[in-house]
Amino acid sequence: MAFEELKAGIAMLMDEIAKRPEDAHVLQEQLREKISEMKTLGQPVPEDILALERALEEKPEGEG
Repeated sequence: MAFEELKAGIAMLMDEIAKRPEDAHVLQEQLREKISEMKTLGQPVPEDILALERALEEKPEGEG
């Protein structure tokens, strides 16, 4: 998958998390998968996305 497609996918997931907080845990896992895909492909992950990933990792389970 091209870098631009991954970035677009991440942006869409972030919008969905904001719109559907009740499904945030599922969407957050999808977001982590996209970030992992970028890293696996050797693509640079924007700093704001890395900060979001760190914030998601620090959030206790059950918090949206």
